[in-house]
Amino acid sequence: MNEIIQGINTFFENILFFDIFFGTVEDSSFPFVVAWLIAGGVFLTFKMGFVNLRMLRHSFNIVRGKYHTKDDKGIISPFQSLATALSATVGIGNIAAVSIAISLGGAGAAFWMIMAGFLGMTLKFTEVTLSVKYREFLPDGTIMGGGMEYLSRGLADKGMEKTGKTMAMVFAFFMILGAIGAGNTFQVSQSLTIMQGQISFFNDYPWVFGLILAMITGLVIIGGIKRIAHVAEAIVPFMVIFYLAMVFWVLGTYFTAIPDAFALIFREAFTPTAVAGGIFGAMVQGFQRAVFSNEAGLGSAGIAHAPARVKYPIRQGLVSLYEPFIDTVVVCTMTALVVILTGTYLGGTEALDAAIAAKQGAVITSTAFGTVVSWFPTVLGFAIFMFAFSTMISWSYYGERAWVYLFGIKSSIIFKLIFLAFIVIATVVDTGLMVDFSSILFLALAVPNIFGLMIMSGDVRRMLTEYLAKLKSGELDAEAIRD
Repeated sequence: MNEIIQGINTFFENILFFDIFFGTVEDSSFPFVVAWLIAGGVFLTFKMGFVNLRMLRHSFNIVRGKYHTKDDKGIISPFQSLATALSATVGIGNIAAVSIAISLGGAGAAFWMIMAGFLGMTLKFTEVTLSVKYREFLPDGTIMGGGMEYLSRGLADKGMEKTGKTMAMVFAFFMILGAIGAGNTFQVSQSLTIMQGQISFFNDYPWVFGLILAMITGLVIIGGIKRIAHVAEAIVPFMVIFYLAMVFWVLGTYFTAIPDAFALIFREAFTPTAVAGGIFGAMVQGFQRAVFSNEAGLGSAGIAHAPARVKYPIRQGLVSLYEPFIDTVVVCTMTALVVILTGTYLGGTEALDAAIAAKQGAVITSTAFGTVVSWFPTVLGFAIFMFAFSTMISWSYYGERAWVYLFGIKSSIIFKLIFLAFIVIATVVDTGLMVDFSSILFLALAVPNIFGLMIMSGDVRRMLTEYLAKLKSGELDAEAIRD
């Protein structure tokens, strides 16, 4: 398996335009895809009138059920959709990807992660709105949404039927590979590394860890989106609160140094002395790892939001604003502060230097917590396991929907079995290779997705304007059901 993945990596790296489009983790070039993500985020943020800032309060009211109506269509609540999408994003990326970004791009990478989260809020809003608008209710009672649907059907409405269909198929193909790579094997390999440090049995029998995780995951994903949503609804709030409680403990220990940490983040975000390639190096690392964590601009979250019970597509788009905000602006920033304040991203020990070289971000973060409280790595091991599990159950659904789009609903069980098999396989796959391979697949999704978002952004803008007019007139309050 390692040889196969290495071969794929080598193939990509030997393509003439690979470095231009995707870059490599170590180089200082500015990949096209990162520029594409930034351009898309800036363009949509201005076009939507900074919806990511001015609509957060209304979004919160939607999440708590204030605007439920008798005309809502869907199979899960807006909060369950948000929880499912968050379970895919609030995961190992918040623990491992942050440490990798800072160890390779310097403390300034944290600043660009925050900026990516800010711009990602509008990207997420746009893609989720389109996903709900173009969702398809299938005969088996499930709902198809996400980039596959709005690229094919939305671009067809713009007279680009063949282009849309081709881009949708490419998107679905990369979504399947991304689900198996970043949404599965990366999560397993990172969590296994931590668990091996806590339970020595897994050093000799890593496949047992994979088998246990596969069994637990299988019990959830076989039940489809409703079971996934119920599990996500229960564990996501607990996970976030549990992890942030640990973070605040560390921050309390270094309380007086927090202003200096923020000053360092800001200074290194705009200085040519950043670890990997100066300003551009910090920016590339920040945006790449932020997208790896919050998935904004990739079109994946729309799959989780498509089944939401809502009347207006814009309404669920507004709910999705909280994903990048919670995932990146809050959780990733907290992790960055822990790693920077403790200095573990700089290495200095044989174990840390090895972890940085192998891109084992979870080890870097775990070591950071361990410098404050000796038993924190054990507790963090539990958190990492839960983060990995929550991400996997959601990404199994993303991949399964993409599989159904390409191969039909009768074959969906095949993807689920493949997904579960790779959980066990991942326990013997090199971590560094999987990080690189997963990053390639993730970034590849952004190319067709953001193209579609820009083409259809005018439709979303008109829908938003109409929705805000109804909100201002009181029409939305009048039609809401008071429980």
